[in-house]
Amino acid sequence: MRVAVIIPAAGLGTRMGRVPAEKTGTSRKQFMLLEGLPIFLHTVRKFAASSRVSEIVVAVRAEDREWVEGLLREERLERPVRVVEGGETRQQSVEHALAAVDPSTDLVAVHDAVRPFIDLETIAKVIDEAAESGAAIVGVVQVDTVKQVGKVQAGHTRIRATIPRDRLVLAQTPQVFRYDLLKRAFEQARADDFTGTDEASLVERLDMVEVRVVLGSDRNIKITKPSDMELARLFSREEKVEA
Repeated sequence: MRVAVIIPAAGLGTRMGRVPAEKTGTSRKQFMLLEGLPIFLHTVRKFAASSRVSEIVVAVRAEDREWVEGLLREERLERPVRVVEGGETRQQSVEHALAAVDPSTDLVAVHDAVRPFIDLETIAKVIDEAAESGAAIVGVVQVDTVKQVGKVQAGHTRIRATIPRDRLVLAQTPQVFRYDLLKRAFEQARADDFTGTDEASLVERLDMVEVRVVLGSDRNIKITKPSDMELARLFSREEKVEA
């Protein structure tokens, strides 16, 4: 079974604020250094170490392409990695990368560049689930009580309802789909001028398969703001000890 992994890394990282990333001089979170290496590189390494993965496609901004390609050449990874030019949005970047994937590919996994703590076991589980069902994502159970509220005005709002959390999960990545299914989902989204919050939301619109959820881990954090970096450094140190 041929599995391609798409890692969109063309974002501007606006939520990270003005925290400089060495070598690029920008605040983009995917290029911030964790243990001396850009975060996206830690993420690529995880998938390159998986025997389930056939190839990896990284989508970056045009001005970053040469630098990223140089970093990846130095890595000498176990899986082939290609770099393509991304778009202005995550959805565009994933679609550009998908266009570069070999049509003979069976499954396509999409994973956030800034989730470097995904583990090999979860990667294998979600790929196996998608191979059986056609579509699967990683998610974690919601533990906090969730309130539905009205429109926020003057810094406050009112609760409209309490949502039962036994039917809620927080979506993570990887999100894995049959190649043909994901291709069709992007084509339909483009035709409808629809922008989704993740790849699963595009596939759900087709109403062709049920997207299954594989339970993941709270360690599979998405690094989006400066305070996340302290936790990321802790997890990174723990991984070194476990290795």
